[in-house]
Amino acid sequence: MSEQPQQQPIIHPIFEPATSTWQYIVADPSTKSAVVIDSVLDFDPAKNAIFTSTADALLALINEKGYTVVKILETHVHADHLTASRYLQARLSSSSSGGNPPELCIGKRITQVQERFARRYGIEKTEYEGVFDRLLDDDDVFRVGEMEVKALHLPGHTPDHIGYLIGYNVFCGDSLFNGDVGSARCDFPGGNAHDLYNSAQKLLSLPATHRIWTGHDYPPGGESGRTDPVPYTTVADQKRSNKHLKTGTTEQDFVGWRSTRDAGLAEPKLLHQALQFNIRAGRLPAATSTGGDRFLHLPLKIAVSDGLVW
Repeated sequence: MSEQPQQQPIIHPIFEPATSTWQYIVADPSTKSAVVIDSVLDFDPAKNAIFTSTADALLALINEKGYTVVKILETHVHADHLTASRYLQARLSSSSSGGNPPELCIGKRITQVQERFARRYGIEKTEYEGVFDRLLDDDDVFRVGEMEVKALHLPGHTPDHIGYLIGYNVFCGDSLFNGDVGSARCDFPGGNAHDLYNSAQKLLSLPATHRIWTGHDYPPGGESGRTDPVPYTTVADQKRSNKHLKTGTTEQDFVGWRSTRDAGLAEPKLLHQALQFNIRAGRLPAATSTGGDRFLHLPLKIAVSDGLVW
């Protein structure tokens, strides 16, 4: 008797256009146990206001399909959007039978990232220590219903970055983008273009038909470019057409190009808000004792040619 093929997950890709982020709900078809990967909390920088429309749409889909979310997964500390992980956990905990909250999970190197940015923004250790329920080791394997999920360390964009291998699908976060977009920047603290090249080779060494689901998409548009976001391509597609990492690209060429490109990039629009929020796993900053306001710190740039500070 031949071995039965592994049952593949149900995957719901949900695109958030304001930050060009792909969010995923991935469910075991047998048990309806599910995970959420890289959720988005809406933020209006003009009003300094958080709102939950995108996250509430995830919750509505989870409820419609009858899924039980057992884990909320992050690929890394995002610098371009705020995570909805803690909000989702609170909502799903209050609505689940027995009140068991889904675990918030991220790679184990998150502690390095938390410490670095807590120092930068003056965040107390009590506000970020222990905010994630599980720190995943390299190649950790856990089950979601009858699905097996494996954590893959994919550094380069950030040092804590991981992906999730589920069946013949890998959710790679900001490691690889679609072929006409290429690869993620490596100029954030702890980022490294050599590491990203090696992480890409790990992904491209998977079987040709495996699907690589990306964390963002930025359709190039124009006369010959596509205009609609696409959530995945296959390993074979990436090896054939990724403009930064296709077959034959040397590490030296990639690192040289990536370093030159990154030097000219502007910082993400929500960089400071996102980093402060996300090292807390999406928990709100502590309220002040007077007025109950909650604050995020923004660096003040002083444009004085002679460097005078007054």
